[in-house]
Amino acid sequence: MSFTTSTKDGRLAPASTISLLASCIAFALMPSAAFAAEKKSEDTLIVESTQANASDAEDAQDYSVKATTSGTKMLLVPRDIPQSVSIISEQRMKDQKLESLGDVLNNTVGVSETYADSDRATYYARGFAIDNFMVDGIPTLFESNWNLGDALSDTAIYERIEVVRGANGLTTGSGNPSAAINMVRKHADSREFTTSVSAEYGSWDKQRYVADLSTPLTDNGNIRGRMVAGYQDNDSWVDRYNQKKKFFYGVVDADLTDATSLSVGYDYQETNVNNPTWGGIPRWYTDGSKTHPDRSYSTAPDWAYNDKETKRTFATIKQMLGYDWQLTVNATHTETTLDSQQLYLDGLVDKSTGMLVSPYGPSYPYVGGTGYNTGKRKVDALDTFANGSYELFGRQHELMIGTSYSRQNNTYYSSWANISDTEFGNYNNYNGDFPETDWSPLSLAQKDTIHQKSAYMATRVTLADPLHVILGARYTRYNLDTLNQKLEKNNTSPYASIVFDINDTWSTYASYTSVFKPQTQRNSEQKYLSPITGNNYEAGLKADWMSGRLTTSLAAFRIEQDHLAQSTGLVIPGTNGETAYREADGTVSRGVEFEVNGALTDNWQMSFGATRYVAEDSDGNAVNPNLPRTSVKLFTSYRLPMLQALAVGGGVNWQDHVWSDVPVPGGTYRSEQGSFALVDLFARYNVTKAFSVQANVDNLFDKSYDTNVDSRGIVYGAPRNFSVSANYTF
Repeated sequence: MSFTTSTKDGRLAPASTISLLASCIAFALMPSAAFAAEKKSEDTLIVESTQANASDAEDAQDYSVKATTSGTKMLLVPRDIPQSVSIISEQRMKDQKLESLGDVLNNTVGVSETYADSDRATYYARGFAIDNFMVDGIPTLFESNWNLGDALSDTAIYERIEVVRGANGLTTGSGNPSAAINMVRKHADSREFTTSVSAEYGSWDKQRYVADLSTPLTDNGNIRGRMVAGYQDNDSWVDRYNQKKKFFYGVVDADLTDATSLSVGYDYQETNVNNPTWGGIPRWYTDGSKTHPDRSYSTAPDWAYNDKETKRTFATIKQMLGYDWQLTVNATHTETTLDSQQLYLDGLVDKSTGMLVSPYGPSYPYVGGTGYNTGKRKVDALDTFANGSYELFGRQHELMIGTSYSRQNNTYYSSWANISDTEFGNYNNYNGDFPETDWSPLSLAQKDTIHQKSAYMATRVTLADPLHVILGARYTRYNLDTLNQKLEKNNTSPYASIVFDINDTWSTYASYTSVFKPQTQRNSEQKYLSPITGNNYEAGLKADWMSGRLTTSLAAFRIEQDHLAQSTGLVIPGTNGETAYREADGTVSRGVEFEVNGALTDNWQMSFGATRYVAEDSDGNAVNPNLPRTSVKLFTSYRLPMLQALAVGGGVNWQDHVWSDVPVPGGTYRSEQGSFALVDLFARYNVTKAFSVQANVDNLFDKSYDTNVDSRGIVYGAPRNFSVSANYTF
C-alpha cells in the first residue's frame, strides 16, 4: 500500500522514518494522527504490510513512545516538546514490575520520594512537591496532609505514565513547578477477542492476580469493550502489616461514525491495610544519640487500619471537524474516601527509663496520639478543546484552544486523643499492645471547595523549515471556599518556547512559563499562606534515532518562587497536631537533567537519566534539603540474540546525601541519610508465544536506608525482595 505524506513541518525525511512514524502513530494513538499523516503530498512512500507488522511488534516492546500530547495537548514527537518529558511505557512497567503509580515515580528520572510512614508517600521534582495527578489530562489536586493513596493507583489499567517536569500551567492551571503526572488509560482498541491473565508470588507472601480482556461487541468491531480486574494480598517487612487491594476497570469504545468516537468507562480501586504505621519510629534518645531500630519494628497497634476507596467514571467524545481538526470533550467524576484509625508516636526516648519525652517541651507535653479520620474527596471536571492545523504565509501551523472547569470538594472528619508519657509507658517494652481509644464523636476537621475555571490556547508556528515557536496562555479563575476563609484569585499563565531543528536528528529549545499555586498550609496564627508565584525557565537539547524509537534529552532549568511554604516543625495551637508553616521568598531552584530512553537495538531497551540541582532561599539557605540534589536512574533489558525467548536486565537507582535539621527541645538535631544505590535484576523467558515466566529481585544487596529524614521518625525502605510471575495470553 502507499502513503502520500511529508514530515510534520514540511521538510523531507527518509522513507523508513516516515513509514514507521505514520503507521505507529496512526495505529497506537488517535484518529487525528492518521489525518495528520496525510495532509501534504510531497513524497510517495511504499510500505509493505509485513514491515508494518514488524514495526508494530517493535513498538509494543519499546520503552519509548513515538508521539504524545503531554505539555501542550498538541500531538508532537518528544523532541518537539520544549520541556523535559519522561514517558514510562507499558513494557517498561512489565519488565521492572512497576505495579503502582508510586513504583513508577520512584523509578522516573528527576523524581524523588519521601515516606511519612508505611503508606503515605509524597513525590518531588526539582526540589518541590508534585501535586498535580492527572488521568487522561484531567487533574486532581493532591494534599499531603490528607494522603488518599494517589500513589497506590494500580498501573494495570494504564497504557503509559507521562511525567512533564517543571511548571505545566498551560495544561493544568495552578500547581507546583515540579512535575505533572498524567496516567493514560488503556482502551478497547482490539477488534478481535484477546485476553491475558497473570499470577505473581513474592516476598512477604505477596499474591497478585490480574486479568485483561478485550472483545468486539458488534460484528464489525465498531463497538468494543475492555475489562481489567485484579487482586493483591501482601504482608510486609514491617511487623503485623497487611495490605489487600482489588481493582476493576471497564471501558467501551465506539466508532459512532467515520468522524465520531465515544469512550465511556469506570474504574474502581479498594485498598485495605491492617496495622499500618502512622509516622516513623522514634529516631533519637534524649541525649541526641540514635536509636537504631530494626527494619521490621512497627509502632502500629493491633487495632489500627487504613482503608481507601476510589470510584471514577468518565466519558470522552472525539469529533473530527474536517481535514485534520478534532474536537475533544472529556468529562469525569471521581470520589475517593478515607477511613482509618491509627496511633502516632512522636517523641525522644529516655535511655535509662525507656519513657518517651515530648519533642515540643512543656507547652505540649504529649508524645503522640490516636486518630480516627474519615473523609471524602470529590472531583467533577469537564475539559473541552479543539486542535488542528492552519495555513498562514504559505506554511502549515498548529493550533490548540480549549476551556476547562473543575470542582473539588474536600470534607474530612477526625477524632484525636493525646497520649502522655505515663499513659504510653516504657517504649522499650512496646510490642503493639496499646488499648484502642474510646473514640469521641468525629468532628469536622476540614471542609472546602476548590473551583477552577480556565480558558487556554497555544499555537505552534513554523517560522522556517527548522524553526518553530509555541506561544500560549492559560487564564484561570481560582476560588477556594473554606470553613473560615474565602479566596479568589485570577491568574494568567503565559507560555512561550522556541524549537530549532539542527538536523534530522537533533533539535534545541528554550521555554518560559509562569508559576501560580494557591496554598492550603497555614501559619501559626491559623491563616492560609499566600499563593506561590514565580517563573520557570528551561533550555535544552533533544534528539531521536531509529524513527523515534530512541530519544535523548539534556535540559537546564531555573525556577523562581515567592511565598513557598516551609515547615516550622511546630504545631499550630488549638489544632489536632497540624504543622505550622512559614513563607519563604526568593526561592530559586536551578539544575540540569539528562535522559536516554528507548531502543538501542532491536534487542536492547534502556532508560538512563541523571539530575543535579540546588534549591535555596534568598538568604542562601537550602530549601527542602531532605531531597537528593543528585540522582541517577538506570534500567535496561536485553533479549539474547542466540535465544530470543530469554530477556535479562536490571537497573540501579543512586542518590546523594540528604539531611534535615529537626526541631527538638532546646534546638535541633540533624537527621541524615548518606548516599546509596539500590540494584534490581529481572529475567523473563517466553516458554511459548503465549506463555511467559518472569523473576524480579529488588534491592539485590539488601541496602538499609531511611526514606523520611525530615522528621523525628525513621521510615525504612524495602529490604531485598523477590517475585516470580507467569503470564498467559490468548
